[in-house]
Amino acid sequence: MSNNDNLLQIYAASFRKNWELPALTEFGSGQTMTYADLSRRIAALHLLFKECGVKRGDKIALMGKNSFSWVVVYMATLTYGAVVVPVLHDFNVQDAQHIINHSDSVMLFINESIFDNMEFEKIPQVKAVFSLERRAVLAEHPANNRLAEKFLSRLTEKMRRKYPHGFTTADVDYPLIDEGELAEINYTSGTTGFSKGVMLTLGNLGGNVRFGINSRLHYRGSRALSFLPLAHAYGCAFDMLTPLAVGTHVTILGKLPTPKLLLKAFAEVRPNLIICVPLILEKIYRNKLRPVIEKPAIRRALKMPGLKTLIFRKIRNQLVEAFGGEFEEVIVGGAPLNREVEEFLHRIKFPFTVGYGMTECGPLISYTPWRQFIPSSSGRTLPIMESKIAESVDPAKVPGEICVRGENVMRGYFKNPEATEAVIDAEGWLHTGDMGTISNQGTIFIRGRYKTMILGASGQNIYPEEIEAKLNNMPYVSESLVVERGKHLIALVYPDYEAMDRDKIANEKLPEMMEQVRTDLNKLVAPYERIDRIQLIANEFEKTPKRSIKRYLYNA
Repeated sequence: MSNNDNLLQIYAASFRKNWELPALTEFGSGQTMTYADLSRRIAALHLLFKECGVKRGDKIALMGKNSFSWVVVYMATLTYGAVVVPVLHDFNVQDAQHIINHSDSVMLFINESIFDNMEFEKIPQVKAVFSLERRAVLAEHPANNRLAEKFLSRLTEKMRRKYPHGFTTADVDYPLIDEGELAEINYTSGTTGFSKGVMLTLGNLGGNVRFGINSRLHYRGSRALSFLPLAHAYGCAFDMLTPLAVGTHVTILGKLPTPKLLLKAFAEVRPNLIICVPLILEKIYRNKLRPVIEKPAIRRALKMPGLKTLIFRKIRNQLVEAFGGEFEEVIVGGAPLNREVEEFLHRIKFPFTVGYGMTECGPLISYTPWRQFIPSSSGRTLPIMESKIAESVDPAKVPGEICVRGENVMRGYFKNPEATEAVIDAEGWLHTGDMGTISNQGTIFIRGRYKTMILGASGQNIYPEEIEAKLNNMPYVSESLVVERGKHLIALVYPDYEAMDRDKIANEKLPEMMEQVRTDLNKLVAPYERIDRIQLIANEFEKTPKRSIKRYLYNA
């Protein structure tokens, strides 16, 4: 790899080349930061790190909502040669404090409202805590002698002294660090228990970024809307790291992305690429599209080939316009896309594709542009990765555990060699925990999680996710979880109370309606997958910050 392909040198070149272009805008505030502003703020933080004795390889924790400051701190840490530890802002305080301590972080940048609930003495290794909202030290270790506070108050003067002729493109100079070095520790929000610290190297992040550049996912002057948490590998790689490497204009949505707010933002930003999770498309389908196509008149019209084409084109155009109308494709990732939703979007020729990844690969494993995308797949294995099905006689037909290796695979779990050995074997294959098949061309088809697979009475493999996908499309089912109780398959269901209110259905009717749902579902699944009973639950399922159900809480 040439020096120009080194991740930090890619950023140095991008910032110099795109100096005058807008880099970041905070949606709704009207504030915009150019690549010059971003570079200047990164340089100021580098001075602060140096003053506070931060060394290359030291850990810096970052906890807050998506914002200008969040991006600046992340990029400054990376380009200094320190290790960034992003902590999801909706982790509870105890988990956050545990992560900050476990990662050996020496600095913390945080939203003030979150820090208000923390106890500084419980994170003893942290020398200083800084606000993400303003230039302020929120707490400082006594041994630090108010070094950070004193320095911050003189930061403007220090910058002037360091750069007497102003900060110019010539001053953007980042160290040439080997890509095998650690760049980030990302703590997963696991569905199967406590989070582990995924060690991602500069090469892991670089593999994702270079793939994004070469695939022209983003390009100079393109527009992106960032609404997924940047503390997640998925949003981080493709809503921040790749865009900033090419000169894209990123608009940051710092608030909760409600459907109403998202539609407003899409209309204003008109992004050229949309990175999203399945939930967004599933909600639009369930609340907006399905009620239309289920109207008797539309159903009759859909039986006539000429009218069907016309109706589908109209729905597609409306949907494209709702997403801003100027995107090349929508990339869905982070969780499986509901099969019914996927089939419908494919039928109306909506430009979407489904990728597959995990934090342990920073995150990308497979992706195909939408024109080559095969429905029900998760895209083709990246050229910089290899994939295989463990112990399968016929990987294209017989499901087994998906294993991957290559440039994007993590170094391991931080301070956890046992967990690392459990997932990365002696030949460097990462065992993903996902079950599926892989075609001869390297296209991945996922069936479900290895840990959630249920063994049927006659030895059949039952994938709860496949049954849940069908169940979630049933009337008045908001979300579901299929579990084994004794030798019976039970579906836990949280009802769709919104739909019930809309259709004026009383709660007393629920048991009778769910029995009908069970009967209808059992006609759609294999005999060994039939549900014995539906059990209603009173509250929404507990979820990880990534909105995946914490299955382990319900398997007991």
